[in-house]
Amino acid sequence: MHRVPVISTGMAERLAEQKAMRRHRLVRRALVVTSVVAFLSGAAWAVLYSSLLSFDADRLTVDGTGSSVDAAAIVAVVAEYDGTSLALVDTVTLRGELLEVPNVRDVSISRQWPSGLAVVVVAREPVAAVPVADGVALLDQDAVQVGVVAVAPPELPLITIPLTGEDRRTLEAALVVLNSLPDDLAAEVGSLSATTQDSVTLTLRDGVVVEWGSSQESELKSQVLATLRTAEVSRGSSVFDVSAPTFPITR
Repeated sequence: MHRVPVISTGMAERLAEQKAMRRHRLVRRALVVTSVVAFLSGAAWAVLYSSLLSFDADRLTVDGTGSSVDAAAIVAVVAEYDGTSLALVDTVTLRGELLEVPNVRDVSISRQWPSGLAVVVVAREPVAAVPVADGVALLDQDAVQVGVVAVAPPELPLITIPLTGEDRRTLEAALVVLNSLPDDLAAEVGSLSATTQDSVTLTLRDGVVVEWGSSQESELKSQVLATLRTAEVSRGSSVFDVSAPTFPITR
C-alpha cells in the first residue's frame, strides 16, 4: 500500500505566501527596470533632440585668432551647426573644416552645456619676412605664407632665401634656427641668409655677423655666443663663428 503525502493547511498557506512574495518581487523589479528605461529614454531624447540642448550660435566663443585669422570666418563655419543637438555636433568634422580657414595652424573645440561651443584657435603668426616679386611675404614658423605686404614690419627679420625651388629646404632650415633662438637673441636678428641647410648666417641689428651653421646644437651655440660677446678677448669682434660650438672663432 502506498501512502499519499498530505500537506497540512498551514504549510499550504506558507507556500502560497512565498509564491505571492516571489510574484511581488518580480513585479517590483519589472517596474524598476521599466522606470529606469523610461528615464534613460527620456534623458537621451532630451540630450539628442530637445531644443534646450541644441547648439545656439549666439553661445559661441572664439579665442586665439590673433591678427592673421579672420574671426568672422571661424564664426561662419561654426554657425552652420546652429540648431544641431549639442551632443550630435561632430567636433572632428568641425575641426577639419576650421583647419581650412586661412592661417589656422591648429584648433580645439569643446562643448559648453547646455547650448554653447568654445573654439580656441592657434593662429599662424609671422616670424620672418622674405622678399617676393610683389612685396614681402610673411612666413610663420613652418614656412607657411600668412600674407604679403609692401614693406616688411621692422620687428621681423628678413630672410634672403627664395621661397620656392631647391632653396625651400634651406629656407626651412633657417626658420628652424630662428625658432630655436632664445627670445632675447631672436629679437636682435635683423636678417638671415644661407646657401645650404648647414650654412645659416645671422646678421644682428647692430651689424654683428654670426655664422651659425646647421640647426643642430642650437642651445649650445646660443650659450657660446652669449659668452663670447661678453668676453674681453672678443672685444671689437664683428664676426662670431659658432658653427662648431666647441671650437668657436671670432674675428
